[in-house]
Amino acid sequence: MPTVLEVIKSTTAYFEKHGVESPRLNAEHLAAHALGKKKRLDLYLEFDRALTEQELAPLRGLVRDRARGKPLQHLLGTVEFHGREFRSDARALVPRPETEQLVELVLQSKVESREFKILDVGTGSGVIAITLALELPQAVVTAIDISADALALAQSNAASLGANVTFVGSDLLPGEPAAFDLIVANLPYIPSGDIPGLSREVRHDPLAALDGGGDGLDLLRRLIESGVTRLVPGGKMFLELGHDQAGRVAELFSAHGYRDVCAHKDYAGIERFVSASR
Repeated sequence: MPTVLEVIKSTTAYFEKHGVESPRLNAEHLAAHALGKKKRLDLYLEFDRALTEQELAPLRGLVRDRARGKPLQHLLGTVEFHGREFRSDARALVPRPETEQLVELVLQSKVESREFKILDVGTGSGVIAITLALELPQAVVTAIDISADALALAQSNAASLGANVTFVGSDLLPGEPAAFDLIVANLPYIPSGDIPGLSREVRHDPLAALDGGGDGLDLLRRLIESGVTRLVPGGKMFLELGHDQAGRVAELFSAHGYRDVCAHKDYAGIERFVSASR
């Protein structure tokens, strides 16, 4: 019977052969999950323990699916975001590290102590809305998505984390004429023609969460145009974008009368976010 360390090494080699990024890290995460460990580092105390066939059987299925490109987060069923664990599956986009930076930008902006109305557009798994609701307990947070499946996942995450968020099924903006202090969105921004060239992992995300139309800006364009009337005077909008879209999005903001338009770089130095005020 192979030991824990031998299984990790053989799985790592298998992942390397099949082009899985960070093969050792993936191998450890899946082994820990299959063996019921809370953390992969718990495996380090059991490297010499021999595994039974009963323990190996579920791991083989996970390894096979990961080698075929199924996202690690879908196999684990969870993803960490801003220090919290969220459920993650095929119903919504797997949250990316850049989106954590989007949340940080919002938290660093001026947030009043009074009731502060926040709208998360295209909430997906709910990570943005839920994180803001937990970090800003004085805020009134609404999250919308056109996908009923995504909303169900987001509601489940909110319930498990104890976040007070109102979820609404809607296309971009809710029907009632509410005014918001802050609108934040990580909408689909990938040009339709680029989608076939995406990684295997990304192609497991819902197509509707990826496809931004011909130039990738269809939904962003609509939100910027309609959002200006849904912000209170001085209210702000924060958007996450593709790597080469900041300039065009900044022009859209300016063309629709927004002020204080500003592009923000991610940790890789890419202008990944644009903010603007009414």
